Amino acid sequence: MRIGELGRRTGVHAHQLRYYEAQGLLEADRGANGYREYDEGAVLRVRQIRHLLGAGLSSEDIAYLLPCAVGEVPELPGCPDLLAAMRSRLRRIDEQIDGLARSRAALAEYVAAAERVGGESYGPFDGADLESVPA
Repeated sequence: MRIGELGRRTGVHAHQLRYYEAQGLLEADRGANGYREYDEGAVLRVRQIRHLLGAGLSSEDIAYLLPCAVGEVPELPGCPDLLAAMRSRLRRIDEQIDGLARSRAALAEYVAAAERVGGESYGPFDGADLESVPA
């Protein structure tokens, strides 16, 4: 099947499919006309990739895990290397969550302090002004 049909069957845009291919997550043959040609297994592979991305894994993590994946959701066997990679990613996510929680608490303190010293004298704030401020 061509990239457009794979996209229709999986709900994934062609540019994302090309990205997956560039990352080594998806393979395509080339027809005589130069078009990408995917086999039926590509549908399952794309669904596996989407599930793993949804779990917060990077394309590098997925490239490592994907050969072990079984089924659409997918199931991953508990081999030691695989578990170590997933635990490492889980620790990184936990660290990010902790960092966001600290940032949120600090920002909430700033808001509370600003409200105590006369925040009512300013117009309403919708947060749009902060979107352009670098983090």
